[in-house]
Amino acid sequence: MHELLVVGAGPYGLSIASHAAAAGLDPRVFGQPMASWRDHMPPGMFLKSEPWASDLSDPAGRLRLQNYCAERGMTARHGTPIPVETFAAYGQWFARHAVPEVDERTITRIAARPGGFEAVTEDGERVAARAVVLAVGVLPFVEVPPVLRALDPALVSHSSHHAALDRFRGRDVTVVGGGQAALETAALLAEQGTRVRVLARADRLRWNDVPPPLDRPRTHSLRSPHSGLGCGWRNWFYAERQGLYRRLPETTRSRIAATALGPAGAWWIRERVEGAVEVLTAHRVTAARPVPGGVRLELDVPGAGRLSRYLETEHVIAATGFRATLDRLALLSPELRADLATTAGGAPVVGHAFETTRPGLFLAGLITAPAFGPSMRFVHGATFTARTLLRGVRRHLRGSRPSGTAHVPVGRDLREGVGVAGPA
Repeated sequence: MHELLVVGAGPYGLSIASHAAAAGLDPRVFGQPMASWRDHMPPGMFLKSEPWASDLSDPAGRLRLQNYCAERGMTARHGTPIPVETFAAYGQWFARHAVPEVDERTITRIAARPGGFEAVTEDGERVAARAVVLAVGVLPFVEVPPVLRALDPALVSHSSHHAALDRFRGRDVTVVGGGQAALETAALLAEQGTRVRVLARADRLRWNDVPPPLDRPRTHSLRSPHSGLGCGWRNWFYAERQGLYRRLPETTRSRIAATALGPAGAWWIRERVEGAVEVLTAHRVTAARPVPGGVRLELDVPGAGRLSRYLETEHVIAATGFRATLDRLALLSPELRADLATTAGGAPVVGHAFETTRPGLFLAGLITAPAFGPSMRFVHGATFTARTLLRGVRRHLRGSRPSGTAHVPVGRDLREGVGVAGPA
């Protein structure tokens, strides 16, 4: 039986595995490294976060994005967005240097068993472990508005379903949403010759400001400090004090997790949208049905009284985000899901070390945002998660260690350099 099984090989899973390996736990890692970044984002997209806030986490701090870029003659500069392709390649480089061999098979089911858990791979192998970390990213939690869900996938898709947008050249596409995914998708479509429009429920689009320089007068920094989630003391609190955030009342945490850092476009995409893409704000899709050649959308529109209009389009892309709830973790057996307590919003309850109410089962990433705040929606949250979660895993392993088994290291949480190879 393995000590630790990590399911997921994105920024959170790889960071957790790196810290676990450095602590001597020899984790078994499953997943395709950076798959959601490689296979679910079209070429031409960029990271919204600053390069210095986009590091995966290794205990020694030697495998940062800037180190990867420097090795390849590139610059990771504040205020300059990083291409998604570069970030995905960086994550794969990180995996080669900081993580034990990654098994790229998919885990299809996880169930409880005496002394721990059993995971089943896509080809039927059964793997037992005393502790499991689910770091499955965002893809299990794709959110498509109910009014669009019944339509054929040939007519409606989610923005995360596309590794490329070429098939929409010369066609008519409607993008639903008002955040970065919607606006960047629309810009890329327009630039390749697609007739595209954006439908947003908000009364206006919101844009992030150009970030101020890192080196600036002290008074400016005190008034509005930089953080991995943007400038301002509130963002700094979300980015740097996740443990304190968890102490807030649950209703407050849930409200902040649902509303903070809401839909907005990056400053560098604005000029590619305004004047190039038709934008219909304060529009809500109330009905949708297939018609010859595409989809007919019924819309609520602004104006005196309740007005509606119809719009026909060949394809709808729902850039409507993700909703991380327990019922969408389909790889957990029904019995295991039933054993987990949930918040009022449907997310699993996690303790101060990311452990669920089933001892030994840990969660990471977006699904923990109701507990630890908005940083769990971003790469920046991986460092806090890896350090804190590993302490919980080691505590669990000490408490559950059968007699006669190998000793679990209990010294410093992170033994710098152990299990971390040098540069390629």
